[in-house]
Parts: sequence; structure tokens; C-alpha cells
Amino acid sequence: MASHFVDLSPLRHSSAFARLWIGSSLAGLGGQLTLVAVMLHMFAMTGSTLAVSFIAVAGLVPMILAGVYGGMLADAFDRRTVALIASCVTWASTVLLAVLAWSHLVTPAWLYALTVVNAGANSIVMATRAAIIPRLVPATMLPAASALQGVTFGAMVMVGPALGGVLVAFTDYAWTYSIDVVLMSSLFLGLWSLPRIRPEGESSRPGLTALAEGLRFLRGARTIRTLYLLDLTAMSFGHPIALFPAVGATLIGGGEITSGLLTAASAVGTFLASLFSGRFGGVRHQTRALIKATHVYGLGGIALGAVLLVAAVGVWRPAGLGPTVTNLPLLLLAGLALVVMGAADQVGAIFRSTIMQTAVPDAMRGRQQGIFTVVVAGGPRLGALYMGTLATVTSLWCPPLFGGLIIIAVLALLTRLVHPAFRDYDATNPVP
Repeated sequence: MASHFVDLSPLRHSSAFARLWIGSSLAGLGGQLTLVAVMLHMFAMTGSTLAVSFIAVAGLVPMILAGVYGGMLADAFDRRTVALIASCVTWASTVLLAVLAWSHLVTPAWLYALTVVNAGANSIVMATRAAIIPRLVPATMLPAASALQGVTFGAMVMVGPALGGVLVAFTDYAWTYSIDVVLMSSLFLGLWSLPRIRPEGESSRPGLTALAEGLRFLRGARTIRTLYLLDLTAMSFGHPIALFPAVGATLIGGGEITSGLLTAASAVGTFLASLFSGRFGGVRHQTRALIKATHVYGLGGIALGAVLLVAAVGVWRPAGLGPTVTNLPLLLLAGLALVVMGAADQVGAIFRSTIMQTAVPDAMRGRQQGIFTVVVAGGPRLGALYMGTLATVTSLWCPPLFGGLIIIAVLALLTRLVHPAFRDYDATNPVP
């Protein structure tokens, strides 16, 4: 009988996947260090929260464009070569950042420019790597491979930001960037040792024709299209991170510490869902599991909104609530709701990734991963806009509560009215 713990068989089956997983994990941790250090560095130079927020905005458009173009590259050329070149660009931008920091020549303009370069190159690496993995492990192991990546992602988000802040506090920015350079070098170990991986089947040169082919495929791929719509809906109406600073300052108390704990709670859920994913590989009707996970995600948003509503009406409100006084019962309940949301999101991500990697033909896989980059990059930012706007005109509890209701309503519409066959997807006969 399969264990409930994460299945390690992909690491044993494929040494190439094991090296790629280790290299990507270490490089991802380094990326988290630099992300935090860049934000702190920008604030130290400008004293502006707006300037810090524009770091994420600056990387959005290049992330989307490079992801789509990188997907086309992955469907036209040797994927190992594409990933290596993009990784070299990412690594070189981090090296330049470290050199500038050691030379005390960093300016806000340099931080923005290198963030743009890094975001674009990383998008190409991610789209190409997602297209490579199905060539390294059999289809039956893809859920386990996705879960292993979830374990490291959850751990990185939990540990990376805190470690980045500690490194900046006890060393400086230059040392933090330099450590990322060393960690990122491990990515080359995983990529360099791969065999040549050219796309199977007929390929098109990158350009409008190749993009049009990918969009035509998507129009006929009802299951894949429904996956995209579900993920975009969940991220647009159930991504509450933009509320956390205000929640810590006005509703639950604790200030920045509460904001950090709430952010980490979602990553804890991601980590736990991946850690106890051992039986996911035996799930045949993967879309049904995805539907259930999305439903739980929406319920988690409703629960979070309910906790914030209780805080807003003053129930269990300690005297002197503020940056130094926290409403611990409500903090624990809000954290629990976010753990549930993080776990449900990761369960959905495991099956979503598996379906995309098995149902999409290899020659089209890079383009579909590139198109999905638009969903992954755009959804949370639309979510921040929705949460911030609705919270401004109503109250902090409204966006997550109503967002959860919207997610459940759209889920019912998509799976019952728009595409009933989506529920009957069979992993033994993957049809896009």
C-alpha cells in the first residue's frame, strides 16, 4: 500500500530529474534571498513603499512576454540549451547586482533594470523546465514530481524571506546577493548534465505563426482551457496577501510580524500538502480531485473573511490592539484558514501540472506552459487589485469572503454548465 508521505520514486527513477530538482531548489532559495534583499535595498535608498511595490510591477510585463516567447523557444529548439542560456542570463544579472553592491554603485534604476532582466529570464527557465520534466520521468510519476517541487517551494517561501532579512541585517546586501550567486550556480549542475531534449513531432519557429498554433490548440483543448480559467479565477478572487499589512495594523494587531506570519501560513499549507501527497499518483479522475481542492480553497477564503469580520466587529478585541498587541485567537484562526487555502491550492497545482504535462502533446507543451505563465503571473496581481479595491470601498473582511463565494460559483458554472466532460477526465486516457 502506498504511503501517505511524498513519493520519492521520481528521484530514484531518474538521476537527471534528481539533479534538476536539487539544482532548482537551491537556486529558488537563492532567488528568495535576492527578492527580499532587493525590496529592502530599494526601501533603504528611497524610503518609499510605492517604490518597493513597483519592483513587482516592473517584472510583470517581461515575465509574461518572456514566458510566452520562451514556450515557443522550448517547442522549436533543444530545451536543455534554451534553459541553459536563460539560466546564464539570470545568473549574470545576479552577478552584476552583487558587483554593484560591493562597489557601492547600486541605484534604484539598476534594481529595476536587473529585476526586469531576472524576471524575463526566469520565466523562460520555468516554461522550459516544465516542458522538460515529462521527458525525464514516466507519466505515472508526474504527480509525485510535482509534489516534490511543491515541497521545496513551500520550504523556500517559509524560510527564504526570513533568511534573506536575517542576512541583510547581520551582513549586508552585497553578501546576500553573493550567496544567491553561489546557490544559483547549482542550477547549472542539473541542466548541464541533461541529454539533448528536442521537442517530439513537428515544430514551428518562434513567432506569430507558432503562437497562433498554440492558441488554436487551446481553443480545441477544453480540459486545458478549463484548468486555466479555474486557476485564474482562484488567484484573482482568493489571493489575500495584499490585505495582510492592513490586517496586522488595524484588525488583528501585531503589525509587520502578523503580516509575515499570515504570509508564511499559506506556504505551510503548500508544504504540508506536498509532504502528504504520497497517494496522489494513484488518483485516476484527477479533475475531480482538482474540483474538490478548488472548492476547499474557496471555503478557506470564506473562513478567512469570517475571521476578519469577527475582528472588525470587535469580538475578543484586546485592549491596546496595535503593533505591539495581537489578538492571538483570531491570528491563529486566520492562520489556519490560510494553511487550508495553501494546502488546497497545492493539491490543485499538483493535478493541474500533471494534466498539462500528460494531456498536451510534447511538440505543444512549451507553448502551453508559456501561455500558462500569463495566468500564473497575472492572476495574483489581479487578485491584489480586487482585494485592495474592494477593501478600500467596503471593509477588509469583504474581499476574501465574497471572493470565496465567487470561486465556488464560477467552479459550479465551469464544471457543470460550460464543460460537463471536464469532470470525467481519465488519467489513463489523457485528452486535452
